[in-house]
Amino acid sequence: MRRELLLALTIVLAGCTVPSFGGSESDHPATPEGGDALGWENGYWYDDPVDVTTDDGLNASEREAVTARTMARVEKIRQREFTSDVPVEVISRAEYRNRSRGNQSGAAGPPADPWNDQVWEALLLIGEDEGSSEAIDDTLSTSVQGFYSPSRDRIVIVSPTETPTVDRGTLSHELVHALQDQQFGLNTSAETQDTQLSTDGAIEGEANYVQALYRNRCDQQWSCIANPEASGGGGGGGSMNPGLLTVLLQPYVSGPRFVDSVYEEGGWEAVDALHRQYPNSTEQVIHPDRYPDEEPVELTVPDRSTDEWSRFDHDPVGDTVGEASIFATMYHNNQTDADRYSYVSDPSEGWAGDKVVPYKDGTGGGGYVWVSRWDSEQDARQFSQAYRAALVEEHGASQPRENVYVVPESSSFEDAFRITRTGDTVRIVNGPTVDDLSAIHRPR
Repeated sequence: MRRELLLALTIVLAGCTVPSFGGSESDHPATPEGGDALGWENGYWYDDPVDVTTDDGLNASEREAVTARTMARVEKIRQREFTSDVPVEVISRAEYRNRSRGNQSGAAGPPADPWNDQVWEALLLIGEDEGSSEAIDDTLSTSVQGFYSPSRDRIVIVSPTETPTVDRGTLSHELVHALQDQQFGLNTSAETQDTQLSTDGAIEGEANYVQALYRNRCDQQWSCIANPEASGGGGGGGSMNPGLLTVLLQPYVSGPRFVDSVYEEGGWEAVDALHRQYPNSTEQVIHPDRYPDEEPVELTVPDRSTDEWSRFDHDPVGDTVGEASIFATMYHNNQTDADRYSYVSDPSEGWAGDKVVPYKDGTGGGGYVWVSRWDSEQDARQFSQAYRAALVEEHGASQPRENVYVVPESSSFEDAFRITRTGDTVRIVNGPTVDDLSAIHRPR
């Protein structure tokens, strides 16, 4: 997953604290004393008008004016100063696709990732009829309107023309990322799916939080440029996997609520501190009261495979999917009636830690061992029962023996599964056939 994921997801911050802004919208000197001030950038104060027309898109000089004033407004809201200009580059969607695929000239799609395929199959979200790389690429390529590139220190707008229409929410959101990069650095690394989502919960959560506050100011006090009319999609011609999208959206939905909770406790200084200690699980983002004290359990999965099966040469050897991804599994496999964007359900809450270790054989076959730890036996039982029910009810699995399920070839998750629970721990072993289960992970 990449930080450039989202466009401008509209977030309604119901019940959130809205920071107050001191002072009045009054006259300012043309240039502040000392050549710069909080709320002034490149000749524009945060409450200055800009002379632009938006119907035909923004040309280069109009983009410079809108960007400068938006930077000033982000400073005013966030109470942090930009230290340098933020260029805005315009590229086509075809060029975006080329860059996102690592500049593979003429490549039909992203490179396959069989290790990650097994992780998403464990979640019952991306089946064997679609590779995970392809699904992620399709979702991003059809959705992205703009993104901030830390490696190039600039915002990139994806547009079919050289004079793009610019959504003020998208611009303010991406400028928050530029401000984060200048003030704190965005060269973050995350080893697992869960820690990438939780890190993004702070980073994207802050950007969406500021974006929503910006929108409130446009509604109440500031004069703002008109937003372009909805185009009906990103124009990428691809398709979105809805389960994958639910996972990818989690930082943008839960993140602002998490940041609001942090802000309410300690203001912007507390939000600053998030960049020194990001949440280390989506559980902490979904349940802010668990940050930072409730640490996830670190699990190891012993290798009990025969010579026919082996782990991938991959670092790390296994992935942690976390509470948010497990919620998506339950939602998209009809095992909860919770709201899609609540990210809270009985089968996913109570998560304490997990590890998915993918396996391969010499013929292209894949499998995995997924071990999860839960806060209580009851939590483990709820997850185990819901996962079993998903296999039977949603994917037509039969049960030839105790704890073993076989999903037929009519499902894209055609495979054999062995599911066992011991106390607060659940172990799921997956392979192409029932015989492969013991070859991948021998029972004790």
